[in-house]
Amino acid sequence: MRFSNSHLAEKSHHDHHLQRERWAWFGPLLRSFLGITAIVSFSFFFFFSSLTPPNPFLVLRPKLLGLQSVHDPIASPPKEKRRCNLFKGNWVKDVKRAAMYTNWSCPTIPESKNCFKQGRKDMDFVNWRWKPDECELPRFDSMAFLHLLRGKKLAFIGDSVARNHMESLLCILSQVETPEDVYKDSEDRFRRWYFPKSEVTLMMLWTKFLVAGEERVVNGTGTGVFDLQFDKLDDGWTRHLPDIDYAVFSNGHWFFRVMYLHEGTNITNCVYCSDPNVTNHDPDFALKMAFRAAFKYVNDCKSCGKLVTFVRTFSPSHFENGVWNTGGYCNRTGPSSAKDINLESFDWKMREVQIEEIEKVKREGETRRFEVIDVTMAMMMRADGHPGEFWGNKWMKGYNDCVHWCLPGPIDAWNDFLMALITKDS
Repeated sequence: MRFSNSHLAEKSHHDHHLQRERWAWFGPLLRSFLGITAIVSFSFFFFFSSLTPPNPFLVLRPKLLGLQSVHDPIASPPKEKRRCNLFKGNWVKDVKRAAMYTNWSCPTIPESKNCFKQGRKDMDFVNWRWKPDECELPRFDSMAFLHLLRGKKLAFIGDSVARNHMESLLCILSQVETPEDVYKDSEDRFRRWYFPKSEVTLMMLWTKFLVAGEERVVNGTGTGVFDLQFDKLDDGWTRHLPDIDYAVFSNGHWFFRVMYLHEGTNITNCVYCSDPNVTNHDPDFALKMAFRAAFKYVNDCKSCGKLVTFVRTFSPSHFENGVWNTGGYCNRTGPSSAKDINLESFDWKMREVQIEEIEKVKREGETRRFEVIDVTMAMMMRADGHPGEFWGNKWMKGYNDCVHWCLPGPIDAWNDFLMALITKDS
């Protein structure tokens, strides 16, 4: 049956009239019922309240049904939160977790670290993340990091691997804010980048040994023999220290050279020398003395304010069948396991002396904060992460780079560690 508009209007008016008649008798009845219910509920509440005192640890939480108990610290003390060792674990495959940047999205990757641009074809080495044994390592959050460091300066103090670390962080942060290249020295060793919106500064303060060190020169040619002065620091980084809020110290690879170790005018020890009147040591001894001198300087710095100091432990190279100038190469395409790590290796000894020195200075310095970014175990498993032959050096063809790290690559996990440490007490 079809209805005209007038029929529909008349039917609507009739229905509305019926609803008004029904409410005329139902409304008062409903109001009476609600009133009686409220009186009974209030009486029950008053009665039971008089029997049991209110629990101050019960609160009504928004968007939750019922009452939830707030922990009473006196009645049942909380279990002590167990700290997880972020640096003990394994690399796990995680193809779904894309890299935080690519060699296309980060324009600041140096040619020598841009492995894909230089012809590397395998890509699986970027599909792994570091998994601590007893917890998860939070992924780096660029916006949160820039917010935490607003108006502050973060400096990387060390050799070219320290710069590699800074370059990784620069790529990650540049995905959310474009940095300005504000300073570069003539040798491209000292760099400064500035993020104008967050007012964050990243600095690279290049130093071979942390302490003062000079190469012996004969007839205008370097000999590869160095003199290190342990009672004098390299002023390339010390003069900037009072202006820095966070400092990441790292070093190691320059210590595998013939070196004479001085205190004042006396040669006290040496590394890789054959002089009968001088005590010969392995490189880890010189590394220990250098970090000891550097940390003492940091600890005694009266003008350094609330400087937070990190040491990033030794990052191993992975040359196989030789070293850099004798045909050594690194052509692996995936990580190894923790069970394959040799804790008797020299890489581990280099890490151990750094840990010893920072623990020593933490005991001596009660007010300054020192932290360890312990990357050695994780990176001993990543022989696949180096540029190898894909580093684009036209003047050194045939040589492989098994010291530095591809960008993007496993080195990006160093910044996951860094952020975890910066935020742990925030």
